[in-house]
Amino acid sequence: MTNGGTGGGSLDKNERREAAREKAKVLRDQLKRKDRVRRFFLQGGLIVGSIAVVAIVTLIIVNSQRPAGPGPLNMLSDGIKIGQDLKATPTAALAADAEPVPNAVDSDADVIDIQIYVDYLCPFCKVFEETNNEQIESWINRGAATVEVHPISILNSNSMGTQYSTRAANAAACVANFSPDAFWDVNKALFENQPEERTTGLSDDELIDVVTEAGATPQGKIESCINDKTFKPWVSASTLRALDGSVPNSEAEVKGTPTIVVDGAKYEGAIDDPEAFAAFVVQAAGATSSENATPTPTPTPTETPAQ
Repeated sequence: MTNGGTGGGSLDKNERREAAREKAKVLRDQLKRKDRVRRFFLQGGLIVGSIAVVAIVTLIIVNSQRPAGPGPLNMLSDGIKIGQDLKATPTAALAADAEPVPNAVDSDADVIDIQIYVDYLCPFCKVFEETNNEQIESWINRGAATVEVHPISILNSNSMGTQYSTRAANAAACVANFSPDAFWDVNKALFENQPEERTTGLSDDELIDVVTEAGATPQGKIESCINDKTFKPWVSASTLRALDGSVPNSEAEVKGTPTIVVDGAKYEGAIDDPEAFAAFVVQAAGATSSENATPTPTPTPTETPAQ
């Protein structure tokens, strides 16, 4: 810093004081503008956030106030139970607003009880189905096991607004209602034709083709049921029930799909390892197992040759 004299570009004491005041005023004005901008965006963010909260709350209220519809025939438990010869266990339809009635499980019987919760858009469900379907089907046909399938919809957000999970579960419910003995094959076909996530999924017409080609009849009633989304309210209600309680005849909870419960015990192993699943089934049934053992209708399964 240099000492200025009376000439040149130097400022006297009063001029320097005035310049400092002006600079301070400019800085205060800048800070005020920044503060106004900050408050504006903060308030705007709070408003947007409030709108989002209101929208979510409104959605919950609307869904909770939406009238529940009756369920399909043969799904009084919110699932359909498949037994020997792949035949469905007949039941009444679940009345609107009624609580599901679990299928009876005879603890003294030599039949293993398997329950599976699936979303037809879930790729992990498809892996489990493709890996284990053959051996599960063999257990069913031998009378060694029953399988209860619970279609739910938790992946609607992954189908670009078309609600594929709900539409596919509704299609499965239509089959349970009109053609229950075709359900096992339809369930398999829905996974064989599973669309990729983040796509619109199959159209209703394509769903009709899949289930009818798998053997569901009569086609006219199935077609109307799928197009009208007859059991959509039931799908929503049964999904909420599945996520808000324990699996029937078990303390296991549904946290995602697939959820597999065997004689009340939840399977936590690899979904793509049929030997691991077979071993778990044998263990859950209270039986001994070996590398190639599979469940049999007797309390202590005997070893069967590898196929």
